[in-house]
Amino acid sequence: MNLSSLLEAITPLRITDPGGVRPEIGSIHYRAQNVRSGGLFVAIEGLAADGHDFIDEAVARGALAIITQKPVSKESVIIEVENSRKALADVSDRFYASPSQNLTMIGITGTNGKTTTAFLVERILQQTGFKVGVIGTLNYRYSGKTFSSPMTTPESLDLQRILADMLKDGVTHVVMEVTSHAIDLHRVDHCRFDVAVFTNLTQDHLDYHGDMESYWQCKKRMFTEILNSGPKKNRGSAVLNHNDEKGQELLSLFSERAGPSAVLSVGTAAGSNIRPHNIEYDLAGMKGRIATPGGTFELKSSLVGRYNLENILCATGAGIALNLSLDTIKAGLEEVAGIPGRLESIANDIERFVYVDYAHTPDALDNVLSVLKKLASGKIICVFGCGGNRDRAKRPQMGAIASRLCDLSVITNDNPRTEPPRKIIDQILEGTKKAAVHQYTSSDLAAGFQQRGYVVEPDRKKAIRLAVLASRPGDTVLIAGKGDETCQIIKESIVPFDDRAEARAALSALARMSQAEHQTDSLGKGP
Repeated sequence: MNLSSLLEAITPLRITDPGGVRPEIGSIHYRAQNVRSGGLFVAIEGLAADGHDFIDEAVARGALAIITQKPVSKESVIIEVENSRKALADVSDRFYASPSQNLTMIGITGTNGKTTTAFLVERILQQTGFKVGVIGTLNYRYSGKTFSSPMTTPESLDLQRILADMLKDGVTHVVMEVTSHAIDLHRVDHCRFDVAVFTNLTQDHLDYHGDMESYWQCKKRMFTEILNSGPKKNRGSAVLNHNDEKGQELLSLFSERAGPSAVLSVGTAAGSNIRPHNIEYDLAGMKGRIATPGGTFELKSSLVGRYNLENILCATGAGIALNLSLDTIKAGLEEVAGIPGRLESIANDIERFVYVDYAHTPDALDNVLSVLKKLASGKIICVFGCGGNRDRAKRPQMGAIASRLCDLSVITNDNPRTEPPRKIIDQILEGTKKAAVHQYTSSDLAAGFQQRGYVVEPDRKKAIRLAVLASRPGDTVLIAGKGDETCQIIKESIVPFDDRAEARAALSALARMSQAEHQTDSLGKGP
C-alpha cells in the first residue's frame, strides 16, 4: 500500500520527506526487531520500553518511513503525530482494509466474567452454524486453530491482522474480550462493534489507572464512544448488568442522552429485560428459568454460583441483541460444561473437592469463596497470592476476604515478577492478621487442623501440596489466582507452571499415602 494512502488515515503534525517520493509500504511494525525492508515503523511508548529508542534499529532493518510522536531526524520519511499509539490503530485499520466492518463483532468488557461470558457467547453462536472467532484471555481461536496471545486484547496492529485473517478464513462473528488497557491505549480504535456487553466493575488495575473513577471512566468509553461511533453506530446494542452499580449508571445515562440503538438490561431486578426465576444452585451447577423480551426458557447449566448466573444472563443478552432464537441460546448455554481455569474441578478418587480458578481480584475471590462456602459440606482451604508489579491496594483486601471465608488460607506466590515475593506476602498478611486467625507452620498441618487459620508457603508448588495434604474427605480446596495459566513469572524468567497439573500431582501423592496407610493398617490387624 502506498504511504500516501496510509497518511490519509491520520493527522500528521509534520512530515519530513528527504527524497520527495512516497514509497510503497509492504508491512507495518511497532517492534524494531521485527521490521522488514520496505516497512513502516511506528514508534510507541510502551509500559516497559520506548519505541523511539529503537528508531535507528528500525531504519537499519529497512524501514522506509517512521511514525513518531517525538522530533526525529533520519534519512527515512518521518511522520510526526500527536499520539503514535492512536496513529498505529489508524494506519493498521487502513492497511488491513477495516475488517471489523464486515464482521459481526461482540465486545465484552468488565473487571470479572469476560472470559466465561465470551465462552458462552461463542457456544451460542456456534449453535446457529456461524463461523466464530474468539479473542481473549485464554487465546485467540477460529476455524479449529488456536493461537497463544500475550495479552487479553492484542495491540491494534496485531488485532487488525487477526481480524483480517479471520475474515479471509470465512469467520462471520467475532467475540472479543475488551480490557481497560485496550481502550485507554487505543488498541480497539476502529473495531466496529455490533454488541457491547458490560459485566461488572470492581477493584483492579489501579497500578495503571490510579483510582477507581479513572478506571470506570475508561471502561465507560466502550459504550459512550467506541460502540457509538463509526459506520455501525446506528445499529449497535448494549447489554448491561443491572446488578452492578455501574451497569445501573450506564442505564440511567442512556435514558437521558443518545446512546446505542438498543439497550438491554440483565439482572435479578424485576425491571431487568432479561432476568432469572427460581434458580437452584449446587456444586453440580444451577437450574431454573430465564425470562427474556421474547419469552422464557428452562435452563440447566453446569456452571456454579450466582456470579456465573450473571455471566449467563449477559451471554443471553448478547444472543437476544443478535436476534437469535431462545432455543439456540438455551442450547449454547447448556453445552458449556466448564471454562478452563474458571472454577475448574480437578477429578480425584479420594473425596476431595479441588478447584482451580482465575480469581485474582478482591471481588472475584469473594464471589468464588462465597459460592463454595454456601455449597460445601466440609472445610474450605484456599491457596492464593497476588501478582507483582500490579495493584498493591488489593493485597490486604484479598487477605481479609480469604480469612473471613476460609478455614485455612495458604498464602503463596502468584506471579511475583520483579517485586520481592516476601514483600507481596507481607502486604497480604496485613489483611489476614486483622481477622485474628491462628498462624500455622507447614509441619503443624501434617495432622490436619482444627482452628481457623493461615500458613505462609512462598513456593507455590509446595503450597498446593500442603493444602491438599491438610484436607480431609469432604473438604474443598480452592487454588486461586492463575486459572489456566501455564507459567509463572519470577523476576525476568517465565517458568513452566500449571496449577491444575500441580493439584493432580498433589492428589496423586495423597492417594498413594492413603493407600499405603490402609495397607499398613490391614497388615497390623493380622489374621
